[in-house]
Amino acid sequence: MERTAVQSSDLAIVGYDQKTLTLEVAFRNGGVYRYSEVPEYVHTSLMFAPSLGAYFKQNVKGKYPFEKVH
Repeated sequence: MERTAVQSSDLAIVGYDQKTLTLEVAFRNGGVYRYSEVPEYVHTSLMFAPSLGAYFKQNVKGKYPFEKVH
């Protein structure tokens, strides 16, 4: 999984695996979560969103199965 540090007040690192459709998000507060069944366009849109935190809250949180990693 390729991970990228991002400029966001909420998110610190975003990773995505195209083969498994897994999105991994590390938050600035320290939590790391993995979201499954996330289409590639959602990851791409997240990375180019003017506000990553707002996009995440509107389009990922509560919409895909997840597990807390750390």
